[in-house]
Amino acid sequence: MSKYGTIEGDIMKKSERLNQELIFLSNKSTFHLKDIMQAFNISKRTALRDIQELEAMGLTLYVENGRYGGYKLLSQNLLTPIYFNNNEILAIFFALKALDILSTTPFEKSYDQIKEKLFASLPEQKQKDIAKVLKYIHYYNATPINNAVYLEQILTSIMNENSVYITYTQYKYEETEIQIYDLFYRNGIWFCSAYDLNKHAWGTYRCDYIVNLEINEDGDTFSRQTLEDIKQHHEETFNNIPFKCKLTTFGVELFLKKHYPNMKLEYIENSPYIVGGYNNEELGYMTDYLISLGEHVDIVYPNQLKRNYITKLNNILKKYE
Repeated sequence: MSKYGTIEGDIMKKSERLNQELIFLSNKSTFHLKDIMQAFNISKRTALRDIQELEAMGLTLYVENGRYGGYKLLSQNLLTPIYFNNNEILAIFFALKALDILSTTPFEKSYDQIKEKLFASLPEQKQKDIAKVLKYIHYYNATPINNAVYLEQILTSIMNENSVYITYTQYKYEETEIQIYDLFYRNGIWFCSAYDLNKHAWGTYRCDYIVNLEINEDGDTFSRQTLEDIKQHHEETFNNIPFKCKLTTFGVELFLKKHYPNMKLEYIENSPYIVGGYNNEELGYMTDYLISLGEHVDIVYPNQLKRNYITKLNNILKKYE
């Protein structure tokens, strides 16, 4: 069975199949008719008709006869535009609208500029339809709390496997050299995870607390796979205190809205639980997170977490005495 379809009368529409065929051919210099037939489970007649339509769309190819002949592409680049149906166009613009909240990104061009360019490429009636639909749907999430000025440089260092010299100020003013593994956005904050080459330790860094960054293009660094292995070892050993908390039905909803990599949702005897592990350094953040779930969480273990939870609640209550 092909990943592109099951039978010739499959649900896949013709326009969608042509787009998939363009992508299928994008990294090829030659192909045979049977390649298209097998990949998309279509007949020889349909495959020939599709190739004619791809040529009409701008795919530049020629036929080479002989035992080892077939179709030859003049370039291995994706030569023709990809066409989107109405729902796909709406999905693209909704995704861009959802990203309006990100005032800082690793990319030079803003999403507004991208949206304007795409919008201008559409017929006037289609522009009106999209503008109308986008009035009715909205996306709400946390906007960036602080501006992170080095996102582009961080992404560049990741792609090139370079280390970076940083000045970091979240807890204290410190200068160090790190190799960054990834970049991610969560709850209004840009983070990066990285290996500190001076401390020989893995860590998560808030990008808005990086006040200076310089890429080191000449230093010795780890391969991507080695960084992955270091990260996995850190996750297996750092969060060494297991915990388990029972949730109510609404607690499950709260968990799904906001949770962290060191925890997961499990159903045990049909009851929902948060299970995972934390490090002793993270006791405060774990306590604050569980308090945010209100009456919809019940700590099963460890006792250390229970005690810290009760102490925190008592301190909150004292403010109202």
